[in-house]
Amino acid sequence: MNLNFDELITIRRDLHRIPELGFQEFKTQQYLLQYISSLPQERLEVKKWKTGIFVKINGVNPKQMIAYRADMDGLPIEEETGLDFRSEHEGNMHACGHDFHMTIALGVLTYFVHNPICDDLLFIFQPAEEGPGGAEPMLQSDIMKEWNPDFIVALHIAPELPVGTIATKPGLLFANTSELFIDLKGKGGHAAFPHQTNDMVVAASMLVTQLQSIVSRNIDPLDSAVVTIGKITGGTVQNIIAERARLEGTIRTLSVQSMKKVKERIEALVKGIEAGYQCEAMIDYGSMYYQVWNEEERTREFMSFVEKETNIIVKQCTEQMTGEDFGYMLKEIPGFMFWLGVDSPFGLHHAKLNPNENAIKVAVDLLCQYISWKGN
Repeated sequence: MNLNFDELITIRRDLHRIPELGFQEFKTQQYLLQYISSLPQERLEVKKWKTGIFVKINGVNPKQMIAYRADMDGLPIEEETGLDFRSEHEGNMHACGHDFHMTIALGVLTYFVHNPICDDLLFIFQPAEEGPGGAEPMLQSDIMKEWNPDFIVALHIAPELPVGTIATKPGLLFANTSELFIDLKGKGGHAAFPHQTNDMVVAASMLVTQLQSIVSRNIDPLDSAVVTIGKITGGTVQNIIAERARLEGTIRTLSVQSMKKVKERIEALVKGIEAGYQCEAMIDYGSMYYQVWNEEERTREFMSFVEKETNIIVKQCTEQMTGEDFGYMLKEIPGFMFWLGVDSPFGLHHAKLNPNENAIKVAVDLLCQYISWKGN
């Protein structure tokens, strides 16, 4: 079967119009199910999980199950692309390429419905990658335990790479990540009587300064970590000393041990702020993602396959401080993730991100060739 790539472009644009946040992907799920139901059903098994979907294609003589994962959710970003097919959901946008990821999965799924191979295939449409995290609970689901894949693959668009190029590496690809929320509560009051208050703007400011010492003075300089406070809120008006303040940020590390160390130091510094500023503090780590660790032998094998069997350029990249909850799946199932070049001047999570749609054909062709080779 020759895939209709014009139809895939239409699908991508349809999905781009309806971005939905984590575990709210109801329209997206319905759209995917409707398309999947239009395919021949003889060898298909389809199961819903929350707002996600599992689709199994039964092989003709299976010896293993190969899985492919595509994430589904959008981001709380107001789109600024000016495209004819821009988001119809105000305040939400597919600014991380998940519309591409789903479309590519549907293209590969369609190919193997019509071109059976020996091994079983499992397509995982996963909600809530951006938060609060869908991979870990999906991995623990009864469906995943029943359809336990032997091997798993995923991709992520890379705006900085040209179309026709992919990049990956054995071992660590993406960092361990954690959200960070710190709430401070003291005693507010009139600006004219500071001695009667515990000023949480001052406490928060001091804490931000102290947090910057964690990486420089507690993490091995040959390792790497990031602690960023991206948002501070506190107070009500200019002449009232703030009773409350809130810090919002992120932690990223290249090792599990460093993540543990960073959190230990954050907790120690926050206790010091409580004592020094006579206030109460609460820490919430929000969504936490495990590192993306590519299984070395399969990754090298894949890179060699791309180099020898396709016209695609494959590059060995360096690890990134980006986070991806696919790491939870790779923790339990051997496999890998790779970057797909989409040639956009605007990066991931940017309101003007507009990936080159020619990359869809590149990815579908590559995955169909590779999975056919692995599964026969």
